[in-house]
Amino acid sequence: MRVMVTGAAGFLGRLLVQQLLEQGRLRGQPLEAVVLLDQQLEGFPADHRLRLLAGSITEPTLLRRALADGVDVVFHLVSIPGGAAEQQYALGQQVNLLATLELLDQLRNAARPPVMVYASSVAVYGAELPARMDEQLMPRPALSYGAHKLMVETQLSDLARRGEVDGRVLRLPGIVARPREPNGLRSAFMSDLMHALAAGDAYCCPVSAEATAWWMSARCCVDNLLHAAELQDPGAQRVWQLPVLQLAIGEVVEALSEAFGDDRRALVSYQPEADLEALFGRYPPLRTPQSRALGFRHDGSAQALVRNALNLSQRPRRVRAPLQTI
Repeated sequence: MRVMVTGAAGFLGRLLVQQLLEQGRLRGQPLEAVVLLDQQLEGFPADHRLRLLAGSITEPTLLRRALADGVDVVFHLVSIPGGAAEQQYALGQQVNLLATLELLDQLRNAARPPVMVYASSVAVYGAELPARMDEQLMPRPALSYGAHKLMVETQLSDLARRGEVDGRVLRLPGIVARPREPNGLRSAFMSDLMHALAAGDAYCCPVSAEATAWWMSARCCVDNLLHAAELQDPGAQRVWQLPVLQLAIGEVVEALSEAFGDDRRALVSYQPEADLEALFGRYPPLRTPQSRALGFRHDGSAQALVRNALNLSQRPRRVRAPLQTI
């Protein structure tokens, strides 16, 4: 089994690579090689299964090198985040759209179609969501980032229909807790809030306590990515909205206070930014029966989200737990 991970040095990529190496198998086969692609690849273990290729995914020659010996499964995680992609349109288009289309073109193989798990985003839905929604809502991206994600979804679904790439698309919600560093994500406040209260730091939240978002821990997200790769017969539908925890900021603050102490509540102040809250603070309840039926899941509760996102409990062996979904 040969696996490739793009964006391997990123927040999700490192955790995914770690889990792949620990379990040592995928789709019933032992891992022979895990090819890592990113701009810089430092801090990975000295493991004979790893193949490190540093460079830009926008270079077709780098992709050809990565695929030269063949690949069975690709986890495509690399992207220019939403805020950065909006401010630097040409860069976002090159990485999020054109380089991804080039990768798909190089992957096409009707005789032995590789599995590709693509990290899409809830950004495809845009703003002004209905009061309640499910997986059937028509996407209407409000940012270039979401538009490019939707374009790739369409291309990957078409290649799956043609039997050339075995595509599996997951629309990811807000994944926490990302490192406390500039990352171009306008939704970074979700992770910053968690890190600040965990450390006992004051935090001024740019959305109100009543603002609702869709949440998932990185740990749970990686489990869902791996589950997508393991599916043996996904059927004709190849784009899935992951189950999410729909939580208000105040609910997350309460869960953090339960974990770290009642004094954490007083550390939070609020200065809502109207445009930010319109994009990231008005997410409604979301029904996901299709993805639930396939075995995808969310963290289960606000308390479990905090534990998983901040690594407050030792990670158990990867076992599919009973579904807890909304």
